[in-house]
Amino acid sequence: MPGKVFVTGGSGFVGQAVVEELLSRGYAVNALSNRQAIAGGVTSFKGSLFDAAVLDDAMRGCDAVIHLVGIIMEKSDATFERIHHQGTRRVVDAAKRAGIKRYVQMSALGTRSGAVSDYHKTKYLAEDYVRASGLDWTILRPSLIHGPRGEFMKMEAKWCRGTAPPFLFMPYFGAGPLGTGGAGMLQPVFVGDVAKAFVDALEKPQAIGEVYPLGGPDQLTWPQLHQAVAQAISGKKRLVVALPAWYAKLLTKVTPAGLLPFNESQVIMSQENNTCDISKAVKDFGWEPQPFDLTLASYAKQL
Repeated sequence: MPGKVFVTGGSGFVGQAVVEELLSRGYAVNALSNRQAIAGGVTSFKGSLFDAAVLDDAMRGCDAVIHLVGIIMEKSDATFERIHHQGTRRVVDAAKRAGIKRYVQMSALGTRSGAVSDYHKTKYLAEDYVRASGLDWTILRPSLIHGPRGEFMKMEAKWCRGTAPPFLFMPYFGAGPLGTGGAGMLQPVFVGDVAKAFVDALEKPQAIGEVYPLGGPDQLTWPQLHQAVAQAISGKKRLVVALPAWYAKLLTKVTPAGLLPFNESQVIMSQENNTCDISKAVKDFGWEPQPFDLTLASYAKQL
């Protein structure tokens, strides 16, 4: 290319990395953010996915769209259905009005027909709309994305220092009556590699019409991930304790909304393997994602 790219969620964790990658390759960037202006040579448009006039203005003169907006916690005015599915419909429709053909969609590993969690169900509905759009689309499905600006790693740092509940240990949700039956495996992928994959997908003709699972080279259990973070940040091991997944799901049903730091979808997803075969992405993009321990070590002091 390079040309001008419209990015939704440009001020978010992944959005900042994608914008930086685009700028480093010589692209002009228009970015939508509902929170703040985005510095560094980016033309910012403040608004939501549901502001048709803002979307039309922001996409004017653009050659491609990268749609990144998603949520992991629901609020009364921001449900999975509204943000993931309906929001994607608005962005796709705006791209078509603007005459933009090239479109790259952020989805999530585990998204599939017949998914159990509402998170994955609505991500799949969004994918279906993209696939039927007539655009030159690419869909990426990352596993757990980690990096110094991500909320997950910030929470991990607090847990390993004992500065956030439950204070005495690093928790995860486990199967079985006592939570000792294990949980799903993880394949964490560095945010810089995710950003690189999004821009590569934009540039590679062979990526059109493809869905790419994306993860790092390492598959870890939750205890292994917690201990790796604790070792990198504090230099010592930390107590890791499993909380029964059945009990956590029960809490999500009886506790008033907003009082828990997790929701039912997160509990359900934690019991599924979040791993994938990355060979298609490696073949088409021509590089391999970086190991978890090396990338973690590169930013541990920032946490």
